[in-house]
Amino acid sequence: MKVINISEQCTVVNQYMCELRDKSYQKNRLLFRNNIERIGMMMAYELSKTLQYKAKTVTTPLGTLDIPLIKDDLLIATVLRAGLPFHEGFLQVFDHAASAFVSAYRMYTNREHTEVGIHTEYMAAPSAKGKTLVIVDPMLATGGSMVAAYEALLRTGRPAQVHIACVIAAPEGVEMLRQNVADDTTLWCAAIDPGMNEHKYIVPGFGDCGDLCYGEKL
Repeated sequence: MKVINISEQCTVVNQYMCELRDKSYQKNRLLFRNNIERIGMMMAYELSKTLQYKAKTVTTPLGTLDIPLIKDDLLIATVLRAGLPFHEGFLQVFDHAASAFVSAYRMYTNREHTEVGIHTEYMAAPSAKGKTLVIVDPMLATGGSMVAAYEALLRTGRPAQVHIACVIAAPEGVEMLRQNVADDTTLWCAAIDPGMNEHKYIVPGFGDCGDLCYGEKL
């Protein structure tokens, strides 16, 4: 699996990440969602450089010219609910892509909230067969929900290529993917943090992305 860590570059994404992590900025949910979306747009642009292209002849008022357009049949999938603004950022760039949605969420399996399991109960997706599948989810902590989404989507058909995109990853999640996805998969991260705490949250991270985007849940 190829891993691309955007934080290793000097780009404007670092400004968005700084604001996402800052407790004072997190009080504004609109700003938080907008930054998640903007990172999605930036990451989608970088990913677009790796796709296949085919020239199309365009007629202007004064002539014609050939312009290379994306050849890949794209399917953008996300994990509910935290992935929604990230997904929207990708769709702003890949506006002709189809969409898929998977409900996959963590559940603590012990009283101390130190062990987690993953539960999936809903999916709305077209077939992934032959498509370039891009799975977007802001947080890659244990990697369990991402692997669950990946496996669920592959049951709809075998994609030609898979990209996985996250805002923040933990090394444990990266390793989980290495062990469970195809070798030619590419993982895109805006940052890879040092690890997780005892409750399986990424540290330093920025907290619970879904709660920060949409409010606390029961």
